[in-house]
Amino acid sequence: MAVSFNMFLIPNKLAAGGISGLGIILFHLYRIPVGFTVLVANIPLFILVWRYMGWKFVAHSLTGTILLPFMLEFFAFLPLVTTDLLLASVYGGIGVGFGLGIVFRSRGSTGGTSVLALLFHNFWGITSGHGLIGADFAIIVVAGFIFGPEVALFALLSLFVSSKAVDFIQEGFSFSKAALIITDKKRDDISEKILRELGRGATFLNGYGAYSGEKKGIILCVVHQSQVTRLKNIVREIDPTAFVIVSNVGEVLGEGFGPI
Repeated sequence: MAVSFNMFLIPNKLAAGGISGLGIILFHLYRIPVGFTVLVANIPLFILVWRYMGWKFVAHSLTGTILLPFMLEFFAFLPLVTTDLLLASVYGGIGVGFGLGIVFRSRGSTGGTSVLALLFHNFWGITSGHGLIGADFAIIVVAGFIFGPEVALFALLSLFVSSKAVDFIQEGFSFSKAALIITDKKRDDISEKILRELGRGATFLNGYGAYSGEKKGIILCVVHQSQVTRLKNIVREIDPTAFVIVSNVGEVLGEGFGPI
Protein backbone atom coordinates (compact mmCIF):
# COMPACT_ATOMS: atom_id res chain seq x y z
CA MET A 1 0.00 0.00 0.00
CA ALA A 2 2.75 2.43 0.95
CA VAL A 3 4.66 1.79 -2.30
CA SER A 4 1.54 2.40 -4.41
CA PHE A 5 0.67 5.59 -2.54
CA ASN A 6 4.15 7.03 -3.01
CA MET A 7 4.66 6.01 -6.63
CA PHE A 8 1.18 6.73 -8.01
CA LEU A 9 -1.40 8.40 -5.79
CA ILE A 10 0.31 11.01 -3.60
CA PRO A 11 2.33 12.78 -6.36
CA ASN A 12 -0.75 12.95 -8.62
CA LYS A 13 -3.05 14.32 -5.87
CA LEU A 14 -5.33 11.27 -6.14
CA ALA A 15 -7.09 11.33 -2.77
CA ALA A 16 -9.09 8.12 -3.24
CA GLY A 17 -10.95 8.30 0.06
CA GLY A 18 -9.89 7.19 3.50
CA ILE A 19 -7.67 8.88 6.07
CA SER A 20 -4.82 8.47 3.58
CA GLY A 21 -6.84 10.56 1.12
CA LEU A 22 -7.17 13.27 3.75
CA GLY A 23 -3.40 12.99 4.24
CA ILE A 24 -2.83 13.55 0.51
CA ILE A 25 -4.97 16.70 0.62
CA LEU A 26 -3.09 18.11 3.63
CA PHE A 27 0.26 17.18 2.08
CA HIS A 28 -0.38 19.25 -1.03
CA LEU A 29 -1.92 22.13 0.91
CA TYR A 30 0.46 22.41 3.86
CA ARG A 31 3.26 19.85 3.14
CA ILE A 32 2.24 17.79 6.17
CA PRO A 33 3.60 14.24 5.71
CA VAL A 34 0.88 11.78 4.78
CA GLY A 35 2.10 9.24 7.34
CA PHE A 36 1.85 11.82 10.13
CA THR A 37 -1.76 12.66 9.20
CA VAL A 38 -2.72 8.97 9.05
CA LEU A 39 -1.20 8.29 12.46
CA VAL A 40 -2.62 11.37 14.21
CA ALA A 41 -6.10 11.04 12.70
CA ASN A 42 -6.39 7.42 13.81
CA ILE A 43 -5.61 8.13 17.47
CA PRO A 44 -8.96 9.78 18.37
CA LEU A 45 -10.82 7.22 16.25
CA PHE A 46 -9.30 4.32 18.16
CA ILE A 47 -9.93 6.01 21.49
CA LEU A 48 -13.63 6.35 20.59
CA VAL A 49 -13.85 2.75 19.36
CA TRP A 50 -12.17 1.47 22.49
CA ARG A 51 -14.42 3.63 24.68
CA TYR A 52 -17.74 2.66 23.09
CA MET A 53 -17.11 -0.73 21.49
CA GLY A 54 -14.44 -2.42 23.57
CA TRP A 55 -10.82 -3.44 23.13
CA LYS A 56 -11.50 -6.44 20.86
CA PHE A 57 -12.49 -4.11 18.00
CA VAL A 58 -9.15 -2.35 18.32
CA ALA A 59 -6.78 -5.30 18.73
CA HIS A 60 -6.71 -6.62 15.15
CA SER A 61 -6.41 -3.14 13.65
CA LEU A 62 -3.66 -1.74 15.84
CA THR A 63 -0.65 -3.27 14.07
CA GLY A 64 -1.78 -2.23 10.59
CA THR A 65 -2.73 1.23 11.78
CA ILE A 66 0.71 1.81 13.30
CA LEU A 67 2.70 0.25 10.46
CA LEU A 68 1.00 2.00 7.53
CA PRO A 69 2.03 5.60 8.39
CA PHE A 70 5.60 4.48 9.11
CA MET A 71 5.77 2.60 5.80
CA LEU A 72 4.39 5.64 3.98
CA GLU A 73 7.29 7.73 5.25
CA PHE A 74 9.84 4.92 4.83
CA PHE A 75 9.01 4.60 1.11
CA ALA A 76 8.66 8.35 0.52
CA PHE A 77 11.93 8.31 -1.48
CA LEU A 78 10.37 6.26 -4.29
CA PRO A 79 10.14 8.13 -7.61
CA LEU A 80 6.96 9.11 -9.42
CA VAL A 81 6.23 6.51 -12.10
CA THR A 82 3.75 8.42 -14.29
CA THR A 83 1.92 11.72 -14.44
CA ASP A 84 -0.89 10.21 -16.49
CA LEU A 85 -3.88 10.32 -14.13
CA LEU A 86 -5.55 7.30 -15.73
CA LEU A 87 -2.49 5.08 -15.33
CA ALA A 88 -1.82 6.40 -11.82
CA SER A 89 -5.39 5.81 -10.66
CA VAL A 90 -5.57 2.29 -12.10
CA TYR A 91 -2.16 1.00 -10.99
CA GLY A 92 -2.26 2.87 -7.70
CA GLY A 93 -5.71 1.41 -7.01
CA ILE A 94 -4.51 -2.10 -7.83
CA GLY A 95 -1.54 -1.80 -5.47
CA VAL A 96 -3.56 -0.36 -2.60
CA GLY A 97 -6.31 -2.93 -3.13
CA PHE A 98 -3.87 -5.84 -3.09
CA GLY A 99 -2.33 -4.55 0.13
CA LEU A 100 -5.71 -4.05 1.79
CA GLY A 101 -6.86 -7.46 0.60
CA ILE A 102 -3.89 -9.13 2.28
CA VAL A 103 -4.61 -7.23 5.51
CA PHE A 104 -8.33 -8.08 5.46
CA ARG A 105 -7.59 -11.71 4.60
CA SER A 106 -5.46 -11.82 7.76
CA ARG A 107 -8.42 -10.41 9.78
CA GLY A 108 -6.77 -7.06 10.37
CA SER A 109 -7.26 -3.52 9.10
CA THR A 110 -5.34 -0.31 8.62
CA GLY A 111 -7.77 1.81 10.63
CA GLY A 112 -9.01 4.97 8.96
CA THR A 113 -12.50 5.12 7.50
CA SER A 114 -13.17 1.44 8.28
CA VAL A 115 -12.96 2.39 11.97
CA LEU A 116 -15.02 5.50 11.30
CA ALA A 117 -17.71 3.31 9.71
CA LEU A 118 -17.91 1.28 12.92
CA LEU A 119 -18.52 4.47 14.88
CA PHE A 120 -21.24 5.58 12.43
CA HIS A 121 -22.95 2.23 12.92
CA ASN A 122 -22.68 2.44 16.72
CA PHE A 123 -23.96 6.01 17.06
CA TRP A 124 -26.53 6.36 14.25
CA GLY A 125 -27.29 2.81 13.11
CA ILE A 126 -25.77 3.38 9.66
CA THR A 127 -24.51 0.13 8.16
CA SER A 128 -20.74 -0.25 8.02
CA GLY A 129 -20.80 -0.49 4.23
CA HIS A 130 -22.79 2.73 3.83
CA GLY A 131 -20.65 4.47 6.41
CA LEU A 132 -17.46 3.45 4.62
CA ILE A 133 -18.74 4.61 1.24
CA GLY A 134 -19.99 7.89 2.72
CA ALA A 135 -16.71 8.70 4.46
CA ASP A 136 -14.61 7.91 1.38
CA PHE A 137 -16.94 9.85 -0.91
CA ALA A 138 -16.85 12.91 1.37
CA ILE A 139 -13.05 13.02 1.20
CA ILE A 140 -13.09 12.66 -2.60
CA VAL A 141 -15.60 15.53 -2.86
CA VAL A 142 -13.35 17.74 -0.74
CA ALA A 143 -10.41 16.80 -2.97
CA GLY A 144 -12.52 17.75 -5.99
CA PHE A 145 -13.08 21.26 -4.66
CA ILE A 146 -9.36 21.68 -3.92
CA PHE A 147 -7.66 19.91 -6.85
CA GLY A 148 -10.41 20.11 -9.47
CA PRO A 149 -13.26 17.83 -10.58
CA GLU A 150 -11.13 15.87 -13.05
CA VAL A 151 -8.76 14.72 -10.33
CA ALA A 152 -11.75 13.74 -8.16
CA LEU A 153 -13.17 11.61 -10.98
CA PHE A 154 -9.87 9.76 -11.33
CA ALA A 155 -9.79 9.33 -7.55
CA LEU A 156 -13.22 7.68 -7.74
CA LEU A 157 -11.87 5.38 -10.44
CA SER A 158 -8.93 4.48 -8.20
CA LEU A 159 -11.30 3.73 -5.31
CA PHE A 160 -13.35 1.43 -7.57
CA VAL A 161 -10.24 -0.40 -8.83
CA SER A 162 -8.89 -0.87 -5.31
CA SER A 163 -12.23 -2.30 -4.11
CA LYS A 164 -12.15 -4.86 -6.93
CA ALA A 165 -8.55 -5.77 -6.09
CA VAL A 166 -9.54 -6.25 -2.43
CA ASP A 167 -12.34 -8.62 -3.49
CA PHE A 168 -9.96 -10.53 -5.76
CA ILE A 169 -7.45 -11.11 -2.99
CA GLN A 170 -10.11 -12.04 -0.41
CA GLU A 171 -11.89 -14.47 -2.71
CA GLY A 172 -8.62 -16.16 -3.63
CA PHE A 173 -7.12 -17.34 -6.89
CA SER A 174 -9.44 -20.29 -7.39
CA PHE A 175 -10.46 -21.21 -10.93
CA SER A 176 -13.11 -23.72 -9.93
CA LYS A 177 -16.63 -24.28 -11.19
CA ALA A 178 -19.71 -25.41 -9.30
CA ALA A 179 -22.19 -27.59 -11.17
CA LEU A 180 -25.82 -28.35 -10.33
CA ILE A 181 -27.06 -31.33 -12.32
CA ILE A 182 -30.83 -31.85 -12.24
CA THR A 183 -31.79 -35.25 -13.57
CA ASP A 184 -34.88 -37.46 -13.53
CA LYS A 185 -32.88 -40.65 -13.63
CA LYS A 186 -29.52 -42.32 -13.17
CA ARG A 187 -28.27 -39.94 -10.50
CA ASP A 188 -26.09 -42.67 -9.02
CA ASP A 189 -24.57 -43.48 -12.41
CA ILE A 190 -23.59 -39.85 -13.03
CA SER A 191 -22.07 -39.35 -9.57
CA GLU A 192 -20.16 -42.64 -9.81
CA LYS A 193 -18.62 -41.63 -13.11
CA ILE A 194 -17.73 -38.18 -11.76
CA LEU A 195 -15.95 -39.83 -8.85
CA ARG A 196 -14.16 -42.40 -11.02
CA GLU A 197 -13.16 -40.28 -14.03
CA LEU A 198 -12.73 -36.81 -12.48
CA GLY A 199 -11.72 -37.77 -8.96
CA ARG A 200 -14.33 -35.39 -7.54
CA GLY A 201 -16.95 -35.99 -4.91
CA ALA A 202 -20.60 -35.06 -5.23
CA THR A 203 -23.52 -34.25 -2.94
CA PHE A 204 -27.08 -35.44 -3.51
CA LEU A 205 -29.93 -32.98 -3.05
CA ASN A 206 -33.66 -33.65 -3.37
CA GLY A 207 -36.03 -31.34 -5.18
CA TYR A 208 -39.40 -31.13 -6.87
CA GLY A 209 -40.34 -29.56 -10.19
CA ALA A 210 -42.48 -26.45 -9.63
CA TYR A 211 -44.62 -27.15 -12.69
CA SER A 212 -44.80 -30.95 -12.72
CA GLY A 213 -44.53 -31.57 -9.00
CA GLU A 214 -42.37 -34.56 -9.82
CA LYS A 215 -39.39 -35.54 -7.71
CA LYS A 216 -36.03 -34.42 -9.12
CA GLY A 217 -32.59 -35.77 -8.34
CA ILE A 218 -29.95 -33.04 -7.95
CA ILE A 219 -26.18 -33.49 -7.91
CA LEU A 220 -23.91 -30.75 -6.61
CA CYS A 221 -20.21 -30.99 -7.42
CA VAL A 222 -17.22 -28.68 -7.71
CA VAL A 223 -14.54 -29.26 -10.33
CA HIS A 224 -11.53 -27.44 -11.71
CA GLN A 225 -12.13 -25.30 -14.76
CA SER A 226 -10.20 -27.76 -16.95
CA GLN A 227 -12.64 -30.53 -15.99
CA VAL A 228 -15.86 -28.77 -17.02
CA THR A 229 -15.93 -30.17 -20.57
CA ARG A 230 -15.40 -33.72 -19.31
CA LEU A 231 -18.14 -33.21 -16.72
CA LYS A 232 -20.63 -32.11 -19.38
CA ASN A 233 -19.68 -35.08 -21.55
CA ILE A 234 -20.33 -37.46 -18.65
CA VAL A 235 -23.81 -36.01 -18.07
CA ARG A 236 -24.58 -36.00 -21.80
CA GLU A 237 -23.66 -39.68 -22.15
CA ILE A 238 -25.81 -40.86 -19.23
CA ASP A 239 -28.76 -38.43 -19.32
CA PRO A 240 -28.98 -36.14 -22.38
CA THR A 241 -32.17 -34.57 -20.95
CA ALA A 242 -30.51 -33.42 -17.71
CA PHE A 243 -30.56 -29.74 -16.74
CA VAL A 244 -27.05 -28.48 -15.90
CA ILE A 245 -26.04 -25.19 -14.27
CA VAL A 246 -22.33 -24.33 -14.22
CA SER A 247 -21.21 -21.23 -12.30
CA ASN A 248 -17.97 -19.59 -11.23
CA VAL A 249 -16.71 -20.20 -7.71
CA GLY A 250 -14.57 -17.53 -6.06
CA GLU A 251 -12.94 -19.85 -3.55
CA VAL A 252 -13.21 -23.51 -2.60
CA LEU A 253 -11.95 -24.80 0.75
CA GLY A 254 -11.84 -28.38 1.91
CA GLU A 255 -10.78 -31.84 0.74
CA GLY A 256 -9.27 -31.83 -2.74
CA PHE A 257 -8.98 -28.02 -2.79
CA GLY A 258 -7.43 -25.42 -0.48
CA PRO A 259 -7.16 -25.78 3.30
CA ILE A 260 -9.87 -24.15 5.43
